[in-house]
Amino acid sequence: MPFTVYILKCADKTLYTGCTNNLVKRLREHNSSKAGAKYTRARRPVKLVHLEKFRTLKAGRRREAEIKRLTRKQKLQLIKKHS
Repeated sequence: MPFTVYILKCADKTLYTGCTNNLVKRLREHNSSKAGAKYTRARRPVKLVHLEKFRTLKAGRRREAEIKRLTRKQKLQLIKKHS
């Protein structure tokens, strides 16, 4: 089962990074349900701006942590590079 590390752009222009094995469901949760992250619930709607796929949860979580340590400027460069 593939895992996806993703970056969302929130309505207030902030960025949110997460990891999931069901991206469609997770995006729906971020945009419309209480199951979405508390951070994104207050910043809806959110838009998917970047994603990376991994074969294992361990690899996905490692990359998620790497991305979260990046500065906003570095995250925007990552998004631009892969768009």
